[in-house]
Amino acid sequence: MTSPALPSRFLEFSREEWAALRANTPLTLSDQELESMRGLNDVLSLDEVVDIYLPLSRLLSLYVLGTRALHAASSQFLNDASARVPFLIGLAGSVAVGKSTTSRILRALLARWPDHPAVELVTTDGFLYPNAVLEARGLMQRKGFPESYDGARLVQFLAALKSGQSEVSVPVYSHQLYDIVPGQMQTIRRPDIVIVEGLNVLQAPPPDALAQSQLYASDFFDFSIYVDADESIIQEWYVARFLKLRETVFKDPTSYFHRYAALDDEQAKEVATRIWREINGLNLRQNIATTRPRAQLILMKGPEHLVQRVLLRRT
Repeated sequence: MTSPALPSRFLEFSREEWAALRANTPLTLSDQELESMRGLNDVLSLDEVVDIYLPLSRLLSLYVLGTRALHAASSQFLNDASARVPFLIGLAGSVAVGKSTTSRILRALLARWPDHPAVELVTTDGFLYPNAVLEARGLMQRKGFPESYDGARLVQFLAALKSGQSEVSVPVYSHQLYDIVPGQMQTIRRPDIVIVEGLNVLQAPPPDALAQSQLYASDFFDFSIYVDADESIIQEWYVARFLKLRETVFKDPTSYFHRYAALDDEQAKEVATRIWREINGLNLRQNIATTRPRAQLILMKGPEHLVQRVLLRRT
């Protein structure tokens, strides 16, 4: 006798059903602004913003206002006039799935709501250990895996935000150098909303961070989003992006990946497929995709980079 299936924790919406939840939310982005936010190899139009991201910005704005109301009630009960803390959004998903583009669009849309104009975007790349540390620990081929991040520092950063600190700084990561930039910091001052984007935002911290804090980064999020697609599709996007980078960024002699600029198409496809198989795909299956059920909202993309379904957790 088989056990009955558990009821789904998620409400599922087709693209059309989700688009109808936009209500009267105005479109505040132009084609030119949208172009500046589009990631390499992403296909993104104003229709996608209208159908998917305007309803999502409306939902998030309602969450922000609701969270503020709860904070005000607690403050009144405790007679505590401490500073308002920011609303934190965690955004996760695989390499090449379009997390960065999604984060930039949400940042722009949320900043146009009058009740919360100060919106910051932080990527967890800044919490990667420097290459020198990764090399010393034999982790360069595991870059992007949970153990390659300073999980304790990420938790400390999120705790500082949620404690109402007026100024918080994070390290800056350069994709050109493929490393933390020495001496450079991103400083955040009293934001209304912070979007924290990265592979690992919904993962458990590595053992050293867990021993120090017993906290997950996701413990600090007021809302979490997972950007998803079938792995075979994401792999195709990754290989296509690698080919474009070979023709652009990799040509710069200062690029960490400059050695790939001279590859022909077949060689580049072979290298990209190997990197996906040995690193990014493995990380997706072992660490990233397993966090998908923790998200409160899942954006399911199809082959054309367009969101086809939206799943929203019931509670």
